[in-house]
Amino acid sequence: MPNMRCDALQLYSVRDMTARDFAGTMKKVADIGYKLVETAGYGNLKTAKEAKKALDDASLKAVSGHFAIDLLENKLEQVLEDAQTLEVDMVVCPFLPEDRRKDYQAVAKVLDKAGLALHQYGVILGYHNHDFEFKNPGGKNGLEIILENTQPHVLCAEVDVYWVKFAGLDPVEFINKLGDRVRALHLKDMLEGQEKRFAPVGTGVINFKAVLAAAEKNGVRYGIVEQDKTYDKAAIDSIRTSLENLKKLGAV
Repeated sequence: MPNMRCDALQLYSVRDMTARDFAGTMKKVADIGYKLVETAGYGNLKTAKEAKKALDDASLKAVSGHFAIDLLENKLEQVLEDAQTLEVDMVVCPFLPEDRRKDYQAVAKVLDKAGLALHQYGVILGYHNHDFEFKNPGGKNGLEIILENTQPHVLCAEVDVYWVKFAGLDPVEFINKLGDRVRALHLKDMLEGQEKRFAPVGTGVINFKAVLAAAEKNGVRYGIVEQDKTYDKAAIDSIRTSLENLKKLGAV
């Protein structure tokens, strides 16, 4: 049995469903076989307390939560309170609005300050990449600046293997390069073709056997399935396919 848990789902994948019925959706997620989740808001519920009850009722455990950088900068007490209510030891900055991408040094300062404050309470802050962080017209790219200007014990990397591939890099090499700074992966595949569509794990061009091996080698804790878009397929079917293929790979 691998040390990394891959029976985790990023709930952004089923955001349209949670917007209508968070609690009911959690039961469907659990029925598929997921045991862990990473939150991305609380859908039609208003508070972390309500979300925690819905997760408990479905026998699911949250291991992480996504919180916007504005919340990390301006409402950190609320983020910490939510994290403690959900009983997670990781919160993640999921995305940078375009105006924030003009100054990655400033972003690093915000993340380091928030991460240090969260660290006092046993919570580690993570940063989730897309592809834009890898653009480097003037030298070091955005992700390098963020990671070099934050302390490793207060900011970890949540590596999205799809976006690393989209940026033209090899996810395996990238995981090996960051090493034990990587605490979690977002697992989604990429279809062949110019559009580079999102796809369930094991249905596209990413070598997940090698990705999972690199993650194990570097002590990554969680492989979290995420599906940004499912196009003409139902989200519930796509996340089911990902979990089935992870089982075939021996990751679950």
